[in-house]
Amino acid sequence: MAESKFREVLPKQGMLAVEDVSTMVLCKPKLLPLKSVTLEKLEKMQREARETIQQQEQFAQESSKSVTVQ
Repeated sequence: MAESKFREVLPKQGMLAVEDVSTMVLCKPKLLPLKSVTLEKLEKMQREARETIQQQEQFAQESSKSVTVQ
């Protein structure tokens, strides 16, 4: 019932060619940082500058209050 209509034919002389199908080789996934080191440094500099400005403004407000009280 499961007989094939075709039979296998191997050459008796000459060369036999075989196709080698290359398969995909999957590599381990590499995790990339969400932020680059340069971007993190820039954000840190901006945060420090913002904090410095806030400190200067608070100092200026405190010194202006002390001048008006005297």
